Amino acid sequence: MEMHQIRYFLAVCDALNFTRAAETCNVTQPALTRAIQKLEEELGGLLFRRERNLTHLTDLGGLMRPHLEQVLTQTETAKSTAVGFLKLDKAALNLGVMCTIGPVRFVSFLAEFRRRNPGIDVSLQEGVPLRLAELLTEGKIDIAVMAQPQTFGERFDVRRLYRERFVIAFPTGHRFQERNIVVLAEVAGENYLARLNCEYLDHIRDIRESRGIPMTYGYKSEREDWIQTMIAAGMGISFMPEFSPALPGIMTRYVTDPDIVREVALVTIAGRRFSPAVTAFVRELKAYKWRD
Repeated sequence: MEMHQIRYFLAVCDALNFTRAAETCNVTQPALTRAIQKLEEELGGLLFRRERNLTHLTDLGGLMRPHLEQVLTQTETAKSTAVGFLKLDKAALNLGVMCTIGPVRFVSFLAEFRRRNPGIDVSLQEGVPLRLAELLTEGKIDIAVMAQPQTFGERFDVRRLYRERFVIAFPTGHRFQERNIVVLAEVAGENYLARLNCEYLDHIRDIRESRGIPMTYGYKSEREDWIQTMIAAGMGISFMPEFSPALPGIMTRYVTDPDIVREVALVTIAGRRFSPAVTAFVRELKAYKWRD
């Protein structure tokens, strides 16, 4: 069964006249008749009765009409969807974003991308790097923006976006407020608020313990907003990337000796072909003026 046979059949159903149906379909009447005859052969019975100037549907024709109308409608819908997808009209994109990335900075990029590509529907999913890597591998997200101390596996294609230093975040009035920078050893004895989803949590702890710098843990939370609220309330300090603080009442200073730095990257599956929407997003990410 071919689509032109279905279109010719439905045209005759509407016109109940082979000549007018052929004119509507812009084909000759013999060509339309042959196509319908082939359709009748495939379906195993007559679809129309032609009695002089009268044409009407047989019982089989009446039974087939709603089914073939549905086939035509679904086919046209599929074509329209495909055209819109290729033209970036209502094209879906699933983006994974590491939960420790500061939203204020990244939202600036998303706003610019939306302005340039209004037809792309972006869905964001937060997660830690391990979970985002799993979602990428399973094809549940198209691309991920994340960082981690260790290198990514060979299966991933990694493009650096920007470099971000770690800072000490503390409340207004804290002793660090008078400093331009904070040496790592100076955090000894401070009440520490642990960001459990931080991909550098173990890395920073290893550095601190290797230097014999003690730390008193206060609260631990997977929620960035809870940690920042506690800092603003004077309940302790925390290490965090420099672009993460988003609440008033939080002050920061760069950490030195050693400097702790992460590189935020665009991560995709190596060799996986991009859809037009993903291609546009990757192009915009790479061209965006990320300032370190």
